[in-house]
Amino acid sequence: MTVSFMSWRPTYRSSKFRNVYGKVGNREHCFEGIPITKNVHDNHFCAVNSKFVAVVTESAGGGSFIVIPVSQPGRLDSHYPKVCGHQGNVLDIKWNPFFENIIASCSEDTSVRVWEIPEGGLRRNMTEAVLELYGHSRRVGLIEWHPTSSGILFSAGYDYKILIWNLEIGEPVKMIDCHTDVILSMSFNTDGSLLATSCKDKKLRVIEPRSGRVLQQASCKNHRVNRVVFLGNMKRLLTTGVSRWNTRQIALWDQEDLSMPIVDEDIDGLSGLLFPFYDADTHMLYLAGKGDGNIRYFEITTEKPYIQYLMEFRSPAPQKGLGVMPKHGLDVASCEVFRFYKLVTLKGLIEPISMIVPRRSDTYQEDIYPMTAGTEPALSASEWLSGIDRDPVLMSLKDGYHRPNQLVFKAPVKEKKTMVVNGIDLLENVPPRTENELLRMFFRQQDELRRLKEELTTKDVRIRQLELELNNLKNVSPNNV
Repeated sequence: MTVSFMSWRPTYRSSKFRNVYGKVGNREHCFEGIPITKNVHDNHFCAVNSKFVAVVTESAGGGSFIVIPVSQPGRLDSHYPKVCGHQGNVLDIKWNPFFENIIASCSEDTSVRVWEIPEGGLRRNMTEAVLELYGHSRRVGLIEWHPTSSGILFSAGYDYKILIWNLEIGEPVKMIDCHTDVILSMSFNTDGSLLATSCKDKKLRVIEPRSGRVLQQASCKNHRVNRVVFLGNMKRLLTTGVSRWNTRQIALWDQEDLSMPIVDEDIDGLSGLLFPFYDADTHMLYLAGKGDGNIRYFEITTEKPYIQYLMEFRSPAPQKGLGVMPKHGLDVASCEVFRFYKLVTLKGLIEPISMIVPRRSDTYQEDIYPMTAGTEPALSASEWLSGIDRDPVLMSLKDGYHRPNQLVFKAPVKEKKTMVVNGIDLLENVPPRTENELLRMFFRQQDELRRLKEELTTKDVRIRQLELELNNLKNVSPNNV
């Protein structure tokens, strides 16, 4: 295996993205007073689309997240309404790529829930989800929407299983059961026909999701994989991880041959997890470390050196997580090619960071904005499950994004399911997995016992009253005779 150290002196090459720079939004464009979660789970805790910013929040008892319209930055009111239906900490949230008011969440309470956010945002706390999906036996740490099908959702749990949900019927239709430890990340190729996963068992896998068949598998001894991302249609994978010397590292792989990485590069000796973000339109890769203040960016090519370092955005504030704006939500007039929403926990702040290509012309720059994946699904859930694959429906950003999506999300009407064993409903009584969960369950049970005792006392009093009335009636009836 060839190990090469990354040179941070950018070599000159003819690239239109050589001078991309990061621009932090002004204070009036930031969101302040956000009670960002202090959970240490390795996720972004933030999801963004062209309408809303969603952030997982700190909450006592159960889990919650807030949803703020993108167009309404500023300081958040302390009583701002939340989405708070989960009974355990929320671990991941993702917006549906085709229905901009639909968001999915997963939690320590073993459930996956799908919510419909009203136009303009929340006006009161939301506790009722349009769909509650139960199938995992332990907490659910990851969710991903299928990139081309409108009603397919993937969830990965701490039971080492990936469930594929058909939201047209609200049921799991497939279980992928090839992992032997916790699944750390999932990524789809462009048409959603392949799924790449990284796992705590130190293996990188490429899976055919409908059959669950593992097409390629790598046992990473010299490069311990943390996160994986498909590089568009390049038939390549990129992983972030740790080398045998505990340095942070990235590796490039051929998706059809995982026997050895094409190239791996050492980044630095810091300990925070490296999150990769890939832009298939510009072939740019962004690396952001959890707890770091900087974001490095690179250009990916099909020829050597494959990974070309471009520049680094620096900031003193450490990032808890990052949300990414979809392409149709970018400001094309200012040549913005990528936008992060950075969570700064200590300040309770969400800060937009725009990646901009410096251009003097005010006209539309077609060379940096090719046709991109739009908000129209290429196929339905049933079509994808039947074996059909289609590339995303593309759209142009030339005239800005004004076309409203006429699709309407319809949740199936379902009766609440129960799974009763020995008189206990297992879906209602999920066993606690953490100390906080145990305490919450204990206090809930104490409240329930108190309520039942009061109810019992009330019924005892009522029984005594009825017995007295009965005795009175018995004593009165002989006299009447």
